[in-house]
Amino acid sequence: MNVYVVYDSDSGHTEMLAKAIAQGAQEAGAKVALHHVNEASVHDLADQDAIIWGCPGHFGTISDGLKEWIDKLGYLWATGGLVDKVGAVFCTTATVHGGLESTLLNLIVPMLHQGMIITGLPGTIRENALYGSYYGVGITCPVEETPEGPPSEPSEQDLSLGRALGLRVAELAATLLRGREQGGR
Repeated sequence: MNVYVVYDSDSGHTEMLAKAIAQGAQEAGAKVALHHVNEASVHDLADQDAIIWGCPGHFGTISDGLKEWIDKLGYLWATGGLVDKVGAVFCTTATVHGGLESTLLNLIVPMLHQGMIITGLPGTIRENALYGSYYGVGITCPVEETPEGPPSEPSEQDLSLGRALGLRVAELAATLLRGREQGGR
């Protein structure tokens, strides 16, 4: 199965999370394409089984870079090119109450317009029940106190949630593919 991960990243935090998500999908046997939004092509999406996109949250909403890329999906909407593909989202913010869930919900809306099957992380994933969001993966990486100070990178717990999302998306996509191959829609 093919999983496409596209991300925007300001300071590298979202890129680190995107790589963890890609790793989780690969662990499930998926062929993963991982692209920064500046290198990603919307024309590749029709050949994917699952699509995961994410960005830093900017005041509770999608970053300009990813929003501009999403706005290029009109022809896929018109042709139904993404209908029934698995979709998931992720984001990073600089503060604990920096709009994680509103950013995740804003990222989901275009997927719903495309007719995608959205998945998040359930509470049965222990780390998610204690720390995460059911809408996707959202993590907080505080802004560094000084430019010379150590970078504020995602924790191992953050990255484990990313891997769990990638694994879940790939497993769900594989299940849907098997059903289609056995005569389902």
